[in-house]
Amino acid sequence: MASDKQDKQFVTEITPQSEDFSRWYIDVIKKAELMDYAPVRGCIVFRPDGYAIWEHIQQEMDRRFKETGHRNAYFPMLIPESFFQKEKEHIEGFNPELPFVTEAGGDILEERLAVRPTSETMFGHMYSKWIKSYRDLPVLINQWANVMRWEKRTMPFLRTSEFLWQEGHTAHEDEKDAREETMRMLELYRDFSEDYLALPVIMGQKTPSEKFAGAVDTFSIEAMMKDGKAVQAGTSHYMGTNFAKAFEIQYLNRDNELEFAHTTSWGTSTRLIGSLIMAHGDDRGLVLPPKVAPTQVILIPIGPPKMRDMVIERADALFAELKAAGIRVNMDDRADVRPGWKFNEYEMRGVPVRIEIGPRDIENGVCLLASRLGGDKLTVQLDNVVAEVQQLLEDIQKGMFQRALEFRSEHFHSVDNLDEMRTQMEAKRGFFLAGWCGSEACEETVRAETGATSRNIPFDPQERKSTCVACGEAAKHTVVFAKAY
Repeated sequence: MASDKQDKQFVTEITPQSEDFSRWYIDVIKKAELMDYAPVRGCIVFRPDGYAIWEHIQQEMDRRFKETGHRNAYFPMLIPESFFQKEKEHIEGFNPELPFVTEAGGDILEERLAVRPTSETMFGHMYSKWIKSYRDLPVLINQWANVMRWEKRTMPFLRTSEFLWQEGHTAHEDEKDAREETMRMLELYRDFSEDYLALPVIMGQKTPSEKFAGAVDTFSIEAMMKDGKAVQAGTSHYMGTNFAKAFEIQYLNRDNELEFAHTTSWGTSTRLIGSLIMAHGDDRGLVLPPKVAPTQVILIPIGPPKMRDMVIERADALFAELKAAGIRVNMDDRADVRPGWKFNEYEMRGVPVRIEIGPRDIENGVCLLASRLGGDKLTVQLDNVVAEVQQLLEDIQKGMFQRALEFRSEHFHSVDNLDEMRTQMEAKRGFFLAGWCGSEACEETVRAETGATSRNIPFDPQERKSTCVACGEAAKHTVVFAKAY
C-alpha cells in the first residue's frame, strides 16, 4: 500500500494546469529533464531529451526545405553596428534587444559588433556581392543558428535571451516570385506544424503594428495553448526592395537594366518545443507527438526475480525487432525500481507507447501496449507487435491533432464589441474573432482594455465581421485577438 502512495506522489509533484499553468509548465519541463537554467540571465541549457526534440524538428524541416530547392549556409554571429543603421525601421525594431560586443583582447573595438538578433543585414551585405545578374536569381538560402535578443521577461523555450532557430533569406527577380516564396514557406510551416507536431494553426497576415521591422508584409501561423493563450509559431515576411535598397542588392535584368532584387525572410525557432508542450500536455506531464518524441516506445519487463532472466531475454528480442523497424525504443530493466513508478515516470516524460511484458504474457505469446494519449491498454500478439506499435503510433499522432483541434474549436469565440469582448475574456480563455477598422488606435484600445493583441488577419475566418470591435465603424478586416506568449 505504501508503494502505491509513493507512485501517486510522483505525479502530485507537478502543479495542476488549472491551479497555475505557468508553474505546471516549469514543473514539467524541469522534471522531464528537457532543460535547466544557465548562469546567464534568460538563457537555458538544453538537456539531451530537450535537444533531441529540436533535432527531430530540425531534421524534418530541413528535409522539407531542401525539397523546395533551398540550401543551407552559415553566416557570422557578430554583425557590425553600421549594418543596422542602413535600414532605419529594422534597427528601431531591434535596438532595445541588441547586445553588443565592445571590447576584444583587451582593446576597445573601433566599431561595436551586435550579437545577431536576426541576419537580414548580414545576408543583405553578402547578397549585394553575390548577385549581379538575373541569372544569379533566385537565391534560396537557409541558416540554422543561434540568435540573441536581450528579453526582459523570459520563459524557457518560448522566449529566452538566446535561442535556436532557422532563418531563410531569399532574393528574387520580382515581387511575384518573392510573394510566391513567402506564401510557399508559410504553407510549409503550416503543414509541418499540423502534420509533424500535431499542432493546429491559423494562417494569416499580421497587422501593420505587428509586422516584422523592415518588412512590407508579415504572415504568421498562430497556435493555441491549453491556457487559451497564443503562440506565434512561425513567420514569413515579404521584404519588398527595402533591404535590397539599403544594401544595394542590384542585378542586370533581362533587358540589361539595373534593378533591385525583391527579398523574403522566414523563420521558426525552439519556441516550437514550448508550443507543443503547452498545447498537448496534461496534469500527468508531457504528451509528445510520436513523430517528434525522443523515445516513441518504452519497454518495461515485469515479473518476479526468479523469472527475470527469461523475461529480459524475450524483452531483448522484442527490443531488437522494434529497433530494426526504425522505432525509437528504450528499455527500462532496472530491478530496483517498481513498475508503477516506471509507468508514472514515462507518462510524465510523454513517451507515446508503453509495452509491458511479463512471464504470463510470454507464456501466452502476448504483451500489453498502453497509449499515453488516452491511457487505453491493448493486448497484442508478440509475433505482430511491430505492426501493432506502428499503427498505435500513427493513431496517437492523428488523435493528438484532433484533440488539439477540438480544444481550439471549443475555445474560439466570436465578439462584436469591446464590452462583449472584455466580459467574455474575463470568463473564458481562448481566441476572439472580431472586426477591425484598420486603425492602430483601435488596435491599441483593444490591447489596453483586454490585454489581448491582434494575432493575425486569418485567410479563412469562420465568419466575416462587419463592424470594428473598438469604435463600431465599418470593419476592413476580421482579426483574431488573444493574449499571447
